[in-house]
Amino acid sequence: MPVSTARIATAQADHLLHLLRSAAPLDGGHRLARPDGGICTFAVTADALELTATAPDAAALAGIRRTVTRLLAEAPAAEWSGPYDGDDLETTHPVAAAYALAHCTPADPVLHELEVETRTRTGGAARMQVSHDEGAFLTMLTRLVGARRAVEVGVFTGYSSLCIARGLADGGRLLACDVNEEWASIARGHWERAGVAERIDLVIAPALDTLRALPAEPELDLAFVDADKTGYPAYYEELVPRLRPGGLIVLDNVFLGGRVLDPAFDGPDHRAIRELNAFVAADPRVEAVMLPLRDGVTVARRR
Repeated sequence: MPVSTARIATAQADHLLHLLRSAAPLDGGHRLARPDGGICTFAVTADALELTATAPDAAALAGIRRTVTRLLAEAPAAEWSGPYDGDDLETTHPVAAAYALAHCTPADPVLHELEVETRTRTGGAARMQVSHDEGAFLTMLTRLVGARRAVEVGVFTGYSSLCIARGLADGGRLLACDVNEEWASIARGHWERAGVAERIDLVIAPALDTLRALPAEPELDLAFVDADKTGYPAYYEELVPRLRPGGLIVLDNVFLGGRVLDPAFDGPDHRAIRELNAFVAADPRVEAVMLPLRDGVTVARRR
């Protein structure tokens, strides 16, 4: 699926975007779409207007680039990159990712052993485990909001659960939802070794049923979602109304390996995450930021 980018160096990027909005309807104020599936997203920086064009095929990509070029006729010429596929995108360059991992507080022996056991016992599924830097990020967020009531959807072997539980305030509890008892059994021993097992209530059942059984009052401090991607919209809608003002919901894998940027990837997972990403950005109930941490993490704060 072709993707092409361009950068217009200018100190008047806001003005250019205003001209675009005057000339054509932009979704959310920064996204232009054509009927043939071509899409261009505009981002304003201090010294440039940055453009990202995607389309189902080369012809549609050429069409959206021509449209944008016509609309920006008064601006400096945009030099488009050659098309590349969404499969080729590196959401975090391996060198930068390794550097970031090496420069956060190191994992302790319990987390390290859990990582090793996960690789040994789950094989290729081990890629579902959050990285250590993301786990450290979850611990820090949990501490920063003073969380006492937290929910996790998608436990796998318990790395993220352990990280969240460690960040809970005194007396805090984590409701951990999963459907795989075999993988969750790996978690229990490590939770015990880390001294957090008593803070975690593990429920092996469809997460949506578990969430719908929670009190409707807005009393959750933190929610973390890292489970089946088609379920994200439903989990989000159950969790956001239950967050207290100032509470956080954290969504993992919002890049799907870069495939959310590529319309050629149109499976159920891609559609669900792509649509949810757009919904969260426009949701008046929250303020949100999407971070290029590993496979993309969105943090949304309940207003």
